[in-house]
Amino acid sequence: MKKYISTLFLMLTLFAAKAAEPDSTVVQQSYAWKAESLLGTRIPATVDTLHTNFAQEVVPSEVSDAYATTGNYAAEGYNMIYFDREQPSPFFFRDALSHWLPSISSMTFYNTRIPMTLVSYTTGGGRETTQDRLKGRFSGNINSKAQIGALVDYYYSKGSYNYQAAKNFVWGFSGSYIGDRYEFQGYYNHYNSINKENGGITDDLYITDPAKVQGGDPSINTKTIPTNLTASHNRVKGGELWLNNKYKLGFWEEVYSEEYEDSIVSRNFVPVMAFTWTLQYNQNNHMFRNTSARDEQSFWNNHYLNDQGTNDITSYHQWRNTLAVSLMEGFNKYAAAGLTGFITHEMHSYRQATDSIPLGVELEGLTPYPFESKIQPKASENYLWVGGRLAREYGKVVNYEATGEIGIVGRAAGEVKLYGNLSTNIRLKKDTVTVRAFGGFYNLAPHYFYENYVSNHFMWKNDFSKTRRYRVGGDINIPHTGTYLTAGVENVQNQIYFDGNCMPQQYGGNVQVFSAAIHQNFKYRAFHWDNRVTYQTTSNDAVIPLPALAIYSNMYLTFRIATLHVQMGLDCDYYTRYRAVAYQPATMTFYNQREVKCGNYPFMNLYLNMKLSKTRFFVMMSHINQGLTGSNYFSMPHYPLNPRRFQMGLSVDFTN
Repeated sequence: MKKYISTLFLMLTLFAAKAAEPDSTVVQQSYAWKAESLLGTRIPATVDTLHTNFAQEVVPSEVSDAYATTGNYAAEGYNMIYFDREQPSPFFFRDALSHWLPSISSMTFYNTRIPMTLVSYTTGGGRETTQDRLKGRFSGNINSKAQIGALVDYYYSKGSYNYQAAKNFVWGFSGSYIGDRYEFQGYYNHYNSINKENGGITDDLYITDPAKVQGGDPSINTKTIPTNLTASHNRVKGGELWLNNKYKLGFWEEVYSEEYEDSIVSRNFVPVMAFTWTLQYNQNNHMFRNTSARDEQSFWNNHYLNDQGTNDITSYHQWRNTLAVSLMEGFNKYAAAGLTGFITHEMHSYRQATDSIPLGVELEGLTPYPFESKIQPKASENYLWVGGRLAREYGKVVNYEATGEIGIVGRAAGEVKLYGNLSTNIRLKKDTVTVRAFGGFYNLAPHYFYENYVSNHFMWKNDFSKTRRYRVGGDINIPHTGTYLTAGVENVQNQIYFDGNCMPQQYGGNVQVFSAAIHQNFKYRAFHWDNRVTYQTTSNDAVIPLPALAIYSNMYLTFRIATLHVQMGLDCDYYTRYRAVAYQPATMTFYNQREVKCGNYPFMNLYLNMKLSKTRFFVMMSHINQGLTGSNYFSMPHYPLNPRRFQMGLSVDFTN
């Protein structure tokens, strides 16, 4: 209670102090953008200053409308909305934490004209279950073309259950220069995430029927529930450097005054050709450590290196260079689209534990040994792709983009990537409806660690075929009615997944996934009701398990008290029961199992979001329906979601 009182007092003090400041006059509106990793194409983004739905950021299960998670904030999770799921990366240990780690897809650049500093702090839980996050972001312009930025993000959460604590520290720097001839975008982000692993609770009855395992006591003290692991943790540490440079050739176009023909109003640079160089460097390290001999014997079947403890260390480095030449769209009336040709080279290096088991010797209790040859502790590979892109971004009726890449060297030889989209805007009464079609074909080789891996509990040596994916779909956006519709189908051949033994397997047949979703927002005066409904089906749920239906609903009121903006509401996410993926702590992977179903449980949050001037503030009671709508609140086997907890947060925009 003292923690909440002191935190609330601090937040209210900052809230009042910032609200008392007069608004600064901004000469030109700030804007933000994200960048595509390959060529640096800028994609408009929003500045994170909205107060609506601010509180939902602190609920782990609301990362997605169907999210399989170990429960804790900043902990491992897996998106069960198939078309929103990212494809596996070369370093699969990072994938489980991808939502909480920085990447090119989450990196935002700002042009604020005047310095901007966004600082937020959120907290929740009690002394033994505290969940804190401190986040800061700075952006300042050197001049109208050049900008620098910095970010820091610190997570610390003890978790609602034993041996579940998570800590993650992220920091980084960025910069951009958008000139007439030369453009630059770049950043370096670093992260260091430590996650305690409890292997799930030993008996689900502690959640579903606590009286049965507690001698008739129906109350739940989550910190007394026994867990499968007591002395294990994962550390994922790494950094990413991304530098995008573009130099444009063209001519100056002079704009004359309509009244005085000899008077030049402005000179605009018209780019004709551009040369682009993009450098990307990724460095990743993973360590899994277990110091309990008892846990070693009870939780894992295989012990290849040590049966008394585990200290697995794996690392991955990637250098990527892309050179491109482009003919720019619109430099004359015949240049209706931009055309780009590019070549990409990648160098990967891998390090892992030494395979010390003798060849040709079958050791009792170890499977699937022996292999025909040893797995090397160090390896490196080179990849080379060539490709092209045809894109139209500024058409009045139709815009499109089509990109193709072909692999010619190394593991990438024979790879094909073809993807694109086509969109048009249709006037409908006073509204503009956007209709888009998209598609893609991918024939991709498996990543190195899916074929070669050595650790204390898992070893494999595979020779997988390329995975082929074909996806088509489309969407419709109607802003006036708050309607968004999307549907798509994907066919996958040679899908790689983790089986019930937590080992990578390849299914040689075809699996089809169909998905359709509607986002419909209703509004009547101060009343709002936002809804997202996703239907998806899989032709083989033993390979790709999915919940058939996922629903997110958010009902709230928005109003003002003088200059105070208020959003007050109740939200809920729900998905149907399915054979959920399970989690293996030693490899940080999610594997398919057939025994346990999860889902069919609504997770509700009651919240109040407020904004006064440049200050945002919220209070929330998450999982408010605990004990009222059943007790089977598992999103994965043996990993219950967080129980009911009070949370609050503050965000201040210190724009000078």
